[in-house]
This record gives sequence, C-alpha cells and structure tokens, in this order.
Amino acid sequence: MLKLPEQSPSIVAGEKEILVVTNADLRESANVPCWPIYQDYSERLERELTAQGYKMVRAHGYDESRGHGFISSQKEGSELFSRIDPDAPLIVLLTAWQYSHHIAPSLASHRGPILLLANFDGTWPGLVGMLCMAGSLTSLGVEYARLWSDSFEDDFFKQGLATWLESGKIDHNLSYLEDVSSDHPVLQTPAGKDGIKVGEYILRNKAILGLFDTMCMGMMNGYFPIKALTDIGMPLEGLSQSALLVEMEKVPQDLREACLKFYEDRGMQFQWGEDEATELTRAHVLEQCAMMIAMARFTKRFGLAAVGVQYQQGLKDCCAASDFAEGAIGSTERFPIPDEDGSIICEGKPIPCVNEVDMGTAIPQTMLFRLLDAMGLPSETTLHDVRWGSAYEGTFYWDFEISGAVPFEHIKDGIAGAKGYRQPPMFFPKGGSTIAGQCKAGRFIWARAHYVGTDVIMHIGTGEAFELPEDEFERRRKATTYEWPLMNATLDGVERDDLMAGHQSNHITIAYVASDKLQDVLRAFVAQALTQGIKVKIAGSAKDSL
Repeated sequence: MLKLPEQSPSIVAGEKEILVVTNADLRESANVPCWPIYQDYSERLERELTAQGYKMVRAHGYDESRGHGFISSQKEGSELFSRIDPDAPLIVLLTAWQYSHHIAPSLASHRGPILLLANFDGTWPGLVGMLCMAGSLTSLGVEYARLWSDSFEDDFFKQGLATWLESGKIDHNLSYLEDVSSDHPVLQTPAGKDGIKVGEYILRNKAILGLFDTMCMGMMNGYFPIKALTDIGMPLEGLSQSALLVEMEKVPQDLREACLKFYEDRGMQFQWGEDEATELTRAHVLEQCAMMIAMARFTKRFGLAAVGVQYQQGLKDCCAASDFAEGAIGSTERFPIPDEDGSIICEGKPIPCVNEVDMGTAIPQTMLFRLLDAMGLPSETTLHDVRWGSAYEGTFYWDFEISGAVPFEHIKDGIAGAKGYRQPPMFFPKGGSTIAGQCKAGRFIWARAHYVGTDVIMHIGTGEAFELPEDEFERRRKATTYEWPLMNATLDGVERDDLMAGHQSNHITIAYVASDKLQDVLRAFVAQALTQGIKVKIAGSAKDSL
C-alpha cells in the first residue's frame, strides 16, 4: 500500500483576496534586522489593497523563535508552496536581499498571476532582490509582473497595483531596448569588423570561465546552462573553493607580506584595528593576499580567461572575505604575482574577476577585456549591484555599488584613493578588507547577459560616472553600505523606471572607455557579441552610435 507523507491544509484565496509571501536571506543575521522594514511595507501594501477593495492574506506568519517571518531556505519555500493554491493571485513582497532559489522553482509551477513588488530604498534594497528574482523567473520562462516604489503611496504604485489586480499583468514600456539584427550595418563598419575578429578569436580559441563553486546567494539568473556557454565559445571550468583554500596554504608568509607592502607603499588607506571579530587586521589582509596569489596561479594553470569566487557562502566561514583579492587581481597595477616557477603571471594586464561567480557578468566582462586589450585600451572591468539611486540638483543618479571591491583603476586616485574597511561582521565573521572609494568620473560601456532556454541575450548601453560633491557622496554612502565602493552614474537614454522594468539582473557590468573611443568600442562590442551568437538588445540612446 502506497503511503506518502501527510499533506498540510491548503492555503487558498477567496473572492477579492490576495495571497502575499516574502522571501529573504539564508543568513539569520541578515534576516532579523530586515524584518521591521518588511512589516512597515507590508502594512502599507495592506492599506492600499484595502483601499482598492481587496483583502490581503499573509500566506505565512512571524516566527517568534527566529525573530522574523521570512522564507529563508528552499526547504521552507517548497513546503509553503506545496500548500498554496496554484491558481491564487500572489504578491511576492521584497524589502531586502533574497535568495531567489528559495521560491523560484515553486513560482515556476504557479498558475495564478504573480507580482514581484519591491521597495526602492538604498539601506533596505528590495529593488535589488526583485531584479534578481525577475531575472531568475525570466530564465525559467515564468510569466510575472514587476512593480516598485519608494513609499507605496505614489500614483505609479497605486495605478500599477490596480492594473495588476484587474488583469494580472503590468505592461511596462520597454521601448528603451531595441533588437540588433544579425546582419545590422554595424558589422560593416571598421570597428564592427574588428569586433567580428575578436568574436571569431574567442569562438576558435575559447575563453574559459574559471569559477570557484557556482550559483552564489540564490542567483539562479547568474547560473547559465552549459550549452549556452559552450555555444558562445565561453566554456565553464568548474573549480572547488576547497582547492582554493589548499592553494592559499601554499603561499609563504614572506610573499603575503610583500604583497601587502606593495599596496601600503602606494598609499592604500587600510582602516586597521585590533579586534578581529569587529575590526580589520593585518592578518585578514595577509590572508586575502594569499587568496589573490592562489587565484592567479589557478588562472595560469587552467588557462582561464576570467576567474571568480563564490564569495559569501561557505568561504566566509573558512577565511577572510574575497573582496580585496577580487579587486586587486582585476587591476592592471597589481602586485607582481609569481607562479611557483618564479614567472610573473599576466604581468601588466588585469585578470577579469567575476564577483559572486555571476555568469551573466562573466560573459561581458571577459568579452570586454579581450576586446579592449586587443584595441590597446584600458581593460579593467567590474560588476556593480544596481543598488539604489536618487535625484541631485534635478538629475537622477544611480548608486551602483559592488559588494566589496572594484579594480583600483575605477577608483578616483587609484590605489592611493582607496580605503580598506572591514567587511561587516553581519555578513563576514572572518573579516577581510574591502576596496572602497568614490568611483572616478568618466564615460563607460555597460552590459548584462541573461538566458532564455539556451539562448544568450545581452543588453548593451553607454553611460557616464560622476564625482558628486563630498557631502552628497557621503549621504549616498550612508544610505547604502558604507564599506563598499560607490559609483554615481547616469545611463544614456535610460531612465530609472526603464531599467527597473527591463533589466534582468541585480548586476550591471561596467568598463570605462575614453569619450573619443566609446563609439568604436560600442560598435566593436555589438559586432563581437553577434559573431559569438549572442542576441543583442541595444539600450537607450546608444543605438544612435551604432
């Protein structure tokens, strides 16, 4: 006789009732302080639903023993959704960073209308979590709507919610994105022909992506099918972070000391303390130097075109955070890293470093490095979180903020302009230095890849970074994460709500390019992507430069 575990009672939505769930972090140290903000926005949502004639039904409650009511694991998410009526209208309210894999597999089989709803806030960035979940659901082929608001009181929010309640959909204007055909005239320009050559080079020689463990922090949108990577000439070399720890142990103390001295001599301002649990110590950074050296040795050993560390999970409990190593290895001005035979690894060139092993940024970072290097241009690349943004003197500036480090060449005044702060203990019990500072002013190209099935799609655009006045920059730092590097930027022809409506990730890839070279780089990069079989969508006014 067949006997399965007993099923819990179903959670259903009655007439004019809307089920609401919320998802967050795996780490309880992050979930507990975020809960009061969720409560605030949950109450705001409930008031507006009531005003529009609907009743909000929370599908799960507050857990006193844990101090929050978030879904905080895939186990919890799967158990909850096994009880939820698959035809019920469902709002996923996001007011913090969240691990998409907790609930995305369950949302993939949910038949009722789904709304991803986020607060637009720097300190409590539900918008970042929503962009990650949106990209994940897109890659899974799930239909959903998205909506965001500073306060849940503005007309944009109220009208968007009303539209979804009536139709189950919100059709945002995505006209800022235009498809670039595989026979676009850009391919016939001199720069386009150069891009074709770079794309053909990668297809023929491969650009191996070396990633130490994968799918960091629930970013399903950052984990691509192997066929998708193979088809564009960028295969995966899957590496284990346990092997990285072993390689770090081989780095002698005198080499670690020489590495740290290199950066101190060039003026990096480490904010030293004595308490390893809460302050930055030399032992932290010496361990990070060993990590950078080990990463470089793996790069040479496996012939990698880029290298990335899974970052927060697992490794954070074993050693200092990877940030300093990631930013420093991705810089051209870098401590000369010797291989075990004494030869200097990739001397005079950055090694593209894929923060959080996000394959959707590994693709454009690696491609841009190869292209810019071939063109004889500065070739440092990074990703940033689409963290927040606000207006200053009538202009909306994004706050792009990587969670720890950028190449020194992206910081105003380079190594001497960088400060090293201890990563927040809430996230990193073993400490480690960030590479913080104001990102320099200048023009840049940006991109982000995502996938649908095994097709790789890339959004490409241009923008500009600005050095805002010190008091305004400090306001933004204090509203986000103070220890991390911050870029204030505008995107050409792409407004705030455009990016929120159409971007398929919480990340964006950045490479600085001089103004007089930007059009050539843009044309070449688009042609390179098309040559590698990537479907290209040009963003905003960048289309005018093709």
